[in-house]
Amino acid sequence: MQKLTAAALLALTLPGLGLAATLEENAKTVLEFGPRVTGSPANEQARAYFEQQFKALGYQTRRETFTYPRFDDLGSDVRAGEQTLKGFALQNSGGGELTAAAVRVPGVGTLEDFAAVDVRGKIAVVARGQVTFSQKAAAALSAGATGLIIVNNQAGELRGALGDQTQLPVLGVSQQVGAALKDGQRLILGVRVRRADVQGVNLVAFKAGVTQPEMLFGGHLDSVQGAPGANDNLSGSLAVLELARRAAGTPLSQRSYFTLFDGEEDGLLGSRDFVKANAPIVKQLKAMFNLDMVGIDAEPLTLGGDAALMAAAGRVSKVQLNASAPGGSDHVPFREAGVPALFFHRGLDANYHQPGDILLDEALVRGAVEVALKVADEVLSAAPAQ
Repeated sequence: MQKLTAAALLALTLPGLGLAATLEENAKTVLEFGPRVTGSPANEQARAYFEQQFKALGYQTRRETFTYPRFDDLGSDVRAGEQTLKGFALQNSGGGELTAAAVRVPGVGTLEDFAAVDVRGKIAVVARGQVTFSQKAAAALSAGATGLIIVNNQAGELRGALGDQTQLPVLGVSQQVGAALKDGQRLILGVRVRRADVQGVNLVAFKAGVTQPEMLFGGHLDSVQGAPGANDNLSGSLAVLELARRAAGTPLSQRSYFTLFDGEEDGLLGSRDFVKANAPIVKQLKAMFNLDMVGIDAEPLTLGGDAALMAAAGRVSKVQLNASAPGGSDHVPFREAGVPALFFHRGLDANYHQPGDILLDEALVRGAVEVALKVADEVLSAAPAQ
């Protein structure tokens, strides 16, 4: 007979619950799906898996869909001689494949820099820095270039966005790729892009009869192209599920929503849609806890956000508190709607938004969960159940 894990035994002891997997099993399973880009099969596989796990813990679930236009890089590169060199189309770039000579533009790509060389009918190669991507593209287009390659001025690949849509194909490349592009060399630039509507799906788990939660625990499920997203943000998704597991059978489960947001990487779109679509619920929340990148200890676990919530955290834990902690995650729309919110974060690790984001430490995830439970108890103990 197969030996049951501690988590499985706990699940079986709670009335009406099925057999839930351990945190480690959940991490392994979801990572095998691959990058969870919103609208991708892997994204849906991961959501369906989490949905199954919430139900095994005795929760009901609902899906909330939203649609938005998105720009996708379908695989862009530049060929120089026998080499095919990887790059990334800048958001709002034009698309196409063209063959032309390379022209190294001096300086940083101002109008004056482009005026110093002849780029008409050619592919301009310019360094990143000082001038915005959009200004470089506009200057290149004005000077008659048929394509633009922007070379990073720091280590790593270059991903970015043009403020305005342009017809010019614009590729971002690393310093190493940039060094391989010689002045006058014949290049084949392939900027392969797609603009289409994407459907995002938020997953909400709750106990039967809970229509007005006081707490919302959230994290985003999606990752970026090419990144399996172990730390960003499978770690936070696992923490939300673990919070639901720990809360099952306790009063906390009757006062909470557990939500996995979609479309965070495209601009916090899932959390923004949730706030808009659930205005009456959001208005009554006492707190929103957002867990994002809590599986790698790049920095000590840091909590940032609402002053009263940070004060509560300081009373029950020894975590680092930072009122000015990074704000670009799913707690932001809630704060903008007037909801006290707390951001759980361990800093940007070396594999942030990279193919190497394949590792997470389950003990660190559990550590974040422990802190979240303590702070939630401190917050709710001061407020009578609704």
